[in-house]
Amino acid sequence: MEAPQGEVFLKPGREKPVRQHHPWIFSGAIQRISSGVQDGDLVDIYAADGTWLARGYLNRRSQIQVRILTWEADETIDEAFWRRRLLRAIDVRRPPVVEPNTNAYRLVNGESDFLPGLIVDRYADWLVMQIGTVAIDRRKYLLAEILCEITGAAGVVERSDISVRQLEGLPESQGILQGTAPPNPLTVEEAGHRFWVDLEGGQKTGFYLDQRVNRRRVAAYCVGRTVLNGFAYTGGFAVHALAAGAYHVTNVDTSGDSLRLAAENLRLNGFDPDRQAENVVGDLFQLLRDWQAEGRRFDLIILDPPKFATQRRHVERALRGYKDINLQALKLLQPGGILATFSCSGLVNMDLFQKVVFGAAVDAGKSVQILEWLYQAPDHPVALTFPEGAYLKGLICRVVQ
Repeated sequence: MEAPQGEVFLKPGREKPVRQHHPWIFSGAIQRISSGVQDGDLVDIYAADGTWLARGYLNRRSQIQVRILTWEADETIDEAFWRRRLLRAIDVRRPPVVEPNTNAYRLVNGESDFLPGLIVDRYADWLVMQIGTVAIDRRKYLLAEILCEITGAAGVVERSDISVRQLEGLPESQGILQGTAPPNPLTVEEAGHRFWVDLEGGQKTGFYLDQRVNRRRVAAYCVGRTVLNGFAYTGGFAVHALAAGAYHVTNVDTSGDSLRLAAENLRLNGFDPDRQAENVVGDLFQLLRDWQAEGRRFDLIILDPPKFATQRRHVERALRGYKDINLQALKLLQPGGILATFSCSGLVNMDLFQKVVFGAAVDAGKSVQILEWLYQAPDHPVALTFPEGAYLKGLICRVVQ
């Protein structure tokens, strides 16, 4: 059992978010912290009048100084607690949240699964753990042991090579936490399609699992069309597009290694990457301009860029980037063409993103209809008390003229 090691008292009037079960307490809301508490320790949180509010773990180095684990005064934080929380998260990932013919999906989604700082993805018989807080980092071997026991996984790989760890005062960390190492690459299945993934060296935890449902939604519009798959990575959208009946797919990415794996993923699913696809290594921003000058056109364009804004001071720059790339893409689409455009920047909400695409359409001189609004897959749930968890958003748009 882990007993609280200290107390955190909030400033007067700052307890409302805690009472409403928001899991974060920022430094500006804290009046004082009892002495002797170490970063990563459990603390009890009190209102300014001394009323007990919640229990969580502390990190003075982060702007988010407390992350809350429980609002129940009699709930003990021990091995049984972690087991209950993990089992509850796993139970969510039953059909229809995860399809029967899919073995790559998110198992634990941090704050939205009431386990702040912990991300766990499943890839066939292996789990990938991504750790974003000091407290979870201190408990990672226990959590990996529990996860292997309750899932039957062959091993747990840590991929904590994420920038948020710097804000927590943590170095990057990778390695095998439990069990055996996975093969490299490993084959996984998504909605009946197969993909090679590199769990120890690929982007994120190996694959963009949050786009699983969106790959199928976009593919439904690809029948008979020439497709430009921007920021293609290892070709997830390309495989779904060709399986749905796309005529040809052009994959663009800055990484030649990713595109080579994209070609292998096409072959793995019975497609000819030399005849049915084209892989282009380069800067998509520049390529879109070059292709305009050449008079090249596409029937459908997918834009799935990396996160443009990681901090609030980056938002304006990110918006300019989103507008520019959507503007250039719209200029390359035929009348009746489809634009599937995404943002994974949590600081840019759907309303703001839609306004950016609207501005791009105006500047491109295009009349555009929104056909669908898209979000992250349901194995990436969002707690109602934690709207920050809704980070991925997308639009499927049709160019009328």
